[in-house]
Amino acid sequence: MEPRSSGLQRLVREAAKFGAVGGAGVLVNLGVFNLVRHVSDLPVVRASIIATVVAIAFNYVGFRYWTYRDRDKSGRTKELTLFLLFSAVGLVIENGVLYLATYGFGWDSPLQSNVFKFVGIGVATLFRFWSYRTWVFQALPAREAQSILAAEANKPAPKKPAPKQRVP
Repeated sequence: MEPRSSGLQRLVREAAKFGAVGGAGVLVNLGVFNLVRHVSDLPVVRASIIATVVAIAFNYVGFRYWTYRDRDKSGRTKELTLFLLFSAVGLVIENGVLYLATYGFGWDSPLQSNVFKFVGIGVATLFRFWSYRTWVFQALPAREAQSILAAEANKPAPKKPAPKQRVP
């Protein structure tokens, strides 16, 4: 197999994992958004910001420990700082779309709010995918990444201690 197609396969696999975590994050985001709107009198964009922050926390765990688990882990503080910075930009994009629809066009029914929240999430996701893979979860050199994945795959199962025998 050519290295180029191998790189494409890695990108497709990465995008699929990103999409799985992101899809679950969308459900968290929309669920929290609708819950906050239902149980409080907060304005629509404030409720959306709360939901987005909860989804950002959820997504970080999924991205770090599943999607990008083979990426460099040496600069965790820098990684988290960049993740939060780019997530904040995504938050502005996502909620900017909702703000424009709600206050710019007056589209503020529950259905319209959910549609434009979803559209905002979609636009922000394109930015987040690019920024996270480029700046936050940086790739290790290929040889080092392969050795980490191989080590994880070949870890023996933890040994159980032998049962204690009773002495009569």
